[in-house]
Amino acid sequence: MPTIAFDNSYARDLPQHAVPWQPQTPRAPQLLHWNAALAAELGLGTADAAAETLAAWFSGAELPEGAQPVAQAYAGHQFGGFSPSLGDGRALLLGEVIDRHGQRRDIAFKGSGRTPFSRRGDGKAAVGPMLRELIIGEALHALGIPSTRALAVVATGEEVYRDTTLPGAVLTRVAASHIRVGTFQYFAARGELEQLKALADYTIARHYPQQAAAAVNPYLGLLQAVCAAQAALLARWMHVGFIHGVMNTDNMALSGESIDFGPCAFMDGYDVETVFSSIDSQGRYAYGNQPWIAQWNLARLAEALLPLIAPDDPASAVPAATEIVEGFAQQYLQQWREKGYRKLGLAPVDGPGLLEDWLALLEAQRADHTLAWRFLAEAATGDDSRLAAQFVAPQPLADWLAQWRQQLVASGASPEQTAAALRAANPLYIPRNHLVEEALAAASNHGDMAPTQQLLAVLAEPFTERAGLERYTQPAPDALAAGYRTFCGT
Repeated sequence: MPTIAFDNSYARDLPQHAVPWQPQTPRAPQLLHWNAALAAELGLGTADAAAETLAAWFSGAELPEGAQPVAQAYAGHQFGGFSPSLGDGRALLLGEVIDRHGQRRDIAFKGSGRTPFSRRGDGKAAVGPMLRELIIGEALHALGIPSTRALAVVATGEEVYRDTTLPGAVLTRVAASHIRVGTFQYFAARGELEQLKALADYTIARHYPQQAAAAVNPYLGLLQAVCAAQAALLARWMHVGFIHGVMNTDNMALSGESIDFGPCAFMDGYDVETVFSSIDSQGRYAYGNQPWIAQWNLARLAEALLPLIAPDDPASAVPAATEIVEGFAQQYLQQWREKGYRKLGLAPVDGPGLLEDWLALLEAQRADHTLAWRFLAEAATGDDSRLAAQFVAPQPLADWLAQWRQQLVASGASPEQTAAALRAANPLYIPRNHLVEEALAAASNHGDMAPTQQLLAVLAEPFTERAGLERYTQPAPDALAAGYRTFCGT
């Protein structure tokens, strides 16, 4: 008999932070995707479970024993405007498990029906957006970027009504936790300081016990740790051309994982102003703005923590909290430089240099971000052909390559060693937008999961070039790229 060993600490330790709730029963659940490797990593007793059992468990038709579903409360700044009460409008936290590495992981539904936080929404999700989250989450994970992941996607056999009629689905998401900046804002805005403290203490114990213990003030230690985690995360996003699309404070996880990236996409031609999300009409969350939006969000977290940092006089905590948030910029820049120079095969340098010149070159010629970085490996051994094909004007590239090669020689590494390091640092395969859309359309319109599964197989090894997969390396055709927009699916 398949089993899951749930240990529901959030529901147990923070009963005022969520509402017990049950998912809606789907009409005809059908398993579209099951991540058996992730299930094994989580220590789930599902190895012998039939597809019908998995479809029932991970759609809400029949919950596994020990699940204790709750809808979590949180607030959030959405495109800069504060909403004091958001919460899980179409999601439920089923519970937590302790994985094979001793780490606590959330297991949660997305698209399982209305909750007390749904407001005017139906609480449901469509196949396409749930598969997008599956594809992008698995791609980020394979790229070494902390991310929530999809354990299962189950078609519900029901229709979801958006701009058109779509097939419904429930995604089961795995996360280090679902604690958000907006979770802290929810209780801070209400002046519920006991609940705010309980949340902070729980978050520290779950994610940052050592950092908080080493700090003069544990809540300043929490803020510092979250800033450091986000600096590392944003540097990783930027270096693979990932655009989250909706960086509201309720979509920033304190764990430092990528979360709630609904209208997300990867950039083809390098342009810091790239925006894909259909709801980001002003470009607030454009590619180049992402680090500074992260800092803005962290300032909102700092504001929420002030009553805990200095209970008798919260205003007195402002200088220390401000120093930490302002320090994010330097933390991010350090992470960005270290990762960027590793992608160039060099040790980082202080101040503007080859890295900035390289990105300026990419932007001036709108070179493909992924392929230009990747083909540096071949250029390191003297073959510029595939790299040069990404550029319209050859001379600026030749000038930059001459400087780069001088520094490579000075580094002492052989060309072959440099090429190997560059292939390990620069992926060849990312979720190209036209291929993602192709996979989603096949699944949504025809029930055909083969393109999704093939794309997932390619993205699972993003750094290893394989014969016969050339179409997965190519950017979107100009006709699609020119007006490409993504949708969050709510």
